[in-house]
Amino acid sequence: MAQEILSPLPGTFYRKPAPDQPPYKNDGDAVEAGDVIGLIEVMKSFHEVKAEVAGTLQEFLVENEEAVMAGQPLATLA
Repeated sequence: MAQEILSPLPGTFYRKPAPDQPPYKNDGDAVEAGDVIGLIEVMKSFHEVKAEVAGTLQEFLVENEEAVMAGQPLATLA
């Protein structure tokens, strides 16, 4: 059964730690509990989004730099 990773806060979702760096994770990557999959930026403050369980990242449900709401699904794990 797929597990969703939800946004902890409203803000802007980033898949990379910086514009010139690779994404934290890509579709199909193995994910361990506690792995960072992205960042939420709120008023110039960045908050890590971490997987709560281990699995395989099936897909991201939002694009890089997309505005998200608290509780919105960001990605699915299998």
